[in-house]
Amino acid sequence: MALALPRSGVRHDTAEPASAIPALLAVSLLLLVVRLYATAQIGFGDSEALYAAYAAHPQPAYLDHPGMIGVVARAIGGGRPPSPWQAHIVTALLATAFPWLMFVACRACGAPRERAAAAALVVALVPEMAIGLFALTPDLLLALCWTAVLALVAAGLRAPPRGPVAAACFAAAGVLTGVAAASKITGVLLAAALVLTYTSRPARAHARTFAPWLGLAAGALVFAPVALFEARTGWPMLRHRFVDTQGAAGLSLRNAGALFFGQLAYLSPVTAGVAYGAARSLWRAGRPELDCTAKPRSLPWQRSPISEPGPARTGDPVTTWLRLAAFVPGTLLVALCLWSRVAEPHWLAPAFLALAPAAARAPAAQGPRGLSRRWIRAACATGFALIAAVHAWVLVPAALQLAPAATYDPRLDIANELYGWPNVTSAVRAELRHMPPDAVVAAPHWVLCAQLAAALHGEADVGCNTPVEDDFDRWLPRAQWRARDALVWVTDARFPFPPPGVERVLLHSTGVRIEREGRIVRTFTIAVYAREASAMR
Repeated sequence: MALALPRSGVRHDTAEPASAIPALLAVSLLLLVVRLYATAQIGFGDSEALYAAYAAHPQPAYLDHPGMIGVVARAIGGGRPPSPWQAHIVTALLATAFPWLMFVACRACGAPRERAAAAALVVALVPEMAIGLFALTPDLLLALCWTAVLALVAAGLRAPPRGPVAAACFAAAGVLTGVAAASKITGVLLAAALVLTYTSRPARAHARTFAPWLGLAAGALVFAPVALFEARTGWPMLRHRFVDTQGAAGLSLRNAGALFFGQLAYLSPVTAGVAYGAARSLWRAGRPELDCTAKPRSLPWQRSPISEPGPARTGDPVTTWLRLAAFVPGTLLVALCLWSRVAEPHWLAPAFLALAPAAARAPAAQGPRGLSRRWIRAACATGFALIAAVHAWVLVPAALQLAPAATYDPRLDIANELYGWPNVTSAVRAELRHMPPDAVVAAPHWVLCAQLAAALHGEADVGCNTPVEDDFDRWLPRAQWRARDALVWVTDARFPFPPPGVERVLLHSTGVRIEREGRIVRTFTIAVYAREASAMR
């Protein structure tokens, strides 16, 4: 994530033509139109549905993430799980605003306007951001908070110590760091980068004031309910993340390959190269430079004076901040991705966010070749091509015809999860109308249970039989729903399992087929069970 650099010999603050801002505006409007169209066409992805279901069960933390995404989902849905349309209207607006927030962050770090706009344009066309931030996930909240903290801390460090601007910036940065950590546990690494920045030599003047530390204390208060809940319940989120799901963990070439090629796919190959160039430039900017301007002095055994290097220069506090914000989380997240078999490429995304303002403010003479205008244009072009391809695959039905029928497996196409659930839940509602009030709806895996829970809140209890413990075990323990007389069991072709528990009588079943462009992509079975036929009334 970087920006166009001017040609050598031209001042970096005047070289770029006044085209980056109009281009950013045009890309933003185009993506907003596409996102609003998608809002009317698609439903929740499986993880999105789970986060929407969080709204019905407010708690400080869940097995996968802290609870802030549940708070946001509840706010969007007016106290209940939001519909996909409600959620995606909000996320479409926030995802469109994100590159402009990055523009503000670049400017706050001291970048010229055109270079800041060019950086934001590249960020807007990173597939991981343009596509991923449309979903209602903790990553959307984390990206917004993380980028805002980058801007606030930079503005505070550039302001006079003990002044009101610095105090306000550090206070807001601390609170948003707490929100970031309460959205996704990765936000704790942002807090670590903040502490290291405040205690560094370049920021020493600000560290001697109360504002940075009071801001961090306020952020700790925001995060405190998560930590207290985890401690009180035996650290379930940490156990789930670092123990229960890590049975096959260990350093391997497979993990390294997944990390490397995942970044190529999520950033686009050219943007990944540009990000590497920006990271290398930022790393080199952080190496201490020796001050050779000290007055010469003679050593006792020498007759002639010699020049002795002085102490390392204190450096620029904003550069220090951006370097720590990139490499502190980056180092730990890379290590985690190399070790964990279930790590996902987007886990590394927060570490990349500091690279855009770092490159935007770098003098042109110090930029590596990877940050030239040619590379930036190539990054924008490849990013746009990938974004267009993904949106076409999901939103244009005819695109499915490009997949060879002999090799296409709809179970592996995650785009199919976005379609058909209204038909399934309508069929479930039709069954519930003829069942007793305590009838339970259940499914064999959380990816199905989440969709049912998000859609049927207030209409029926939803149980889940995931092979490992999940959040549904806290919301409706398995022993409770398995003891119910009447059960609606919902499965699809991926999980062709019968319901567990006591012997039941199968009263009848209904099949629901989901088609896209004439192809059957999902096949659901809705089976009604009872202990005895007389249990149905």
